[in-house]
Amino acid sequence: MKTRPNLLLLTAISPWIAWSAWQPFDRPTWWMEVLPVFLGFIALLIAQAKGWRFSNLALSLIGFHMMVLLVGGHYTYALVPLGDWVSAFFGADRNHYDRLGHLTQGFVPAIVCREIFVRTGVLARRAWLGFCVISFCLAFSATYELIEWLAALVSAEASESFLGTQGDVWDTQWDIFLAGIGALSAFIFLSRAHDRSIARLGEFGQPPTI
Repeated sequence: MKTRPNLLLLTAISPWIAWSAWQPFDRPTWWMEVLPVFLGFIALLIAQAKGWRFSNLALSLIGFHMMVLLVGGHYTYALVPLGDWVSAFFGADRNHYDRLGHLTQGFVPAIVCREIFVRTGVLARRAWLGFCVISFCLAFSATYELIEWLAALVSAEASESFLGTQGDVWDTQWDIFLAGIGALSAFIFLSRAHDRSIARLGEFGQPPTI
């Protein structure tokens, strides 16, 4: 079944969703942090209904990104134990798990966006691919920062955990910068592997009519 990997991803991530949802640090923050996971699954189901499936590389990265979000939602990004351990090891004065989250926010969407661009032939010239993918990821990151800003306006209490600035006045700039670095890194280091993964789709590599 050509769309089976989409369902396999849902099966693999379901235990992480159940764990993340079990007594999170703050329930409203949890919903805000993990909402992209549920939206991602909805998007995959819609794609499946249209006969589309992503390459194995893209699906694997999507799954990894979902796990990063689910862990951050369970603890809140400022309190993830892994971030505390790393901070203690390097003598840092803040939990940097949110930095990983925003690096991933550029790295994974870059591959997803690249695959959509390549397979739909949306660009007449391949030379523009890198510029358009990285620009999209930066715009996506900036939009997410605007959503966080809106959350802060609606609920100052909930936004404290959701934003996770930890007193850094340059947190927004760091977030967008790291998303850009993630997107650039993915494009530089994974483009060839991504092309091979797309090629393995064979007859299923053709995009659906939308």
